[in-house]
Amino acid sequence: MTELRLNLITNTWVVIAPEKAKRPEEFRNLKHHLNNHGPCPFCPGNEHITPAEIMRLPSNGGWKIRVIPNKFPVVSPEGEIARVNDGLKHSVGGVGRHEVIIETPHHDILTAFLKLAELTDILNVYQERFIDAYRDKTVEHVIIFKNHGPASGTTIQHSHSQLIAFPVKPFQVRMRIEEALRYFDNTGECLMCAIIRDEKKDRERIILETEHFITFVPYAALSPFHMWIFPKRHSPSFGAITDEEIKDLAMNLKITLLKLHKGLENPDFNYVLRSERPNGLLFNHFHWYISIVPRIIQTSGVELGSGIYVNHSIPEEVAEFMRSAKVDILKSDLAMQEV
Repeated sequence: MTELRLNLITNTWVVIAPEKAKRPEEFRNLKHHLNNHGPCPFCPGNEHITPAEIMRLPSNGGWKIRVIPNKFPVVSPEGEIARVNDGLKHSVGGVGRHEVIIETPHHDILTAFLKLAELTDILNVYQERFIDAYRDKTVEHVIIFKNHGPASGTTIQHSHSQLIAFPVKPFQVRMRIEEALRYFDNTGECLMCAIIRDEKKDRERIILETEHFITFVPYAALSPFHMWIFPKRHSPSFGAITDEEIKDLAMNLKITLLKLHKGLENPDFNYVLRSERPNGLLFNHFHWYISIVPRIIQTSGVELGSGIYVNHSIPEEVAEFMRSAKVDILKSDLAMQEV
């Protein structure tokens, strides 16, 4: 018999369908290939192909990380943000930022296989660009995300992530904040903090726990292998992450992505960093987190027609499968973690 589970953060009902559930190993990805033609614009020596650089982390006369404007931006730093309200027609100028964070000069290396120090640098750049984007008074909401593989929406193989700063707060974001606020008003407690406490009590859906972060499969995961990484400390904004927490998050994210790579044989995926703005630090109701969504199934008419997701996996089994995926961590990475 199927079971409908309520995802409290998204306020979305999810059908957990055991009759149709696949074993976790059955979700292993068929290999997809990106058909890139011509020189890679993100490789060293091709910097002239990309838009003018915003920033870089230098390394031995070259660079470790580059940040550039997206060549085909969703929003643009130029133009007017003026709103138009004409009867039932509402619009606002598409003003904002759309940046590409080129994570490494090496073309073929995946994020999961970067050294811990390199991943720590990426997260530091995330924080710097996140805080800087909110200095723009026209910006209402910032997302940082990564697309990996064709099914995720990426078109370039070279490992990179993106930042988009919107002039409006998207409905999906407002909905999550409103649900968290409703829970806080009813209970006096942060919903995300309550979920962490509950998951630590159950232990069934936890994949990985490090000093400052916990990775788990949500009780009502919207899709197979959907995972969340939550900071244990209540923190509304990623902008307030400490150096120690960044180092710990780098280790947590690296191990989680390595487990995903090994368990499902390098599936396509997206991850999204969901956070309030830096000046929202006094919010007691919201808690920033990272959502990882492997793109191993397609949305069907059920989801489109009803808004109810059907998950053909059992979250507890997925978590057990991910816990059992053994990965190797370099001794140099472990030494850095102990510093």
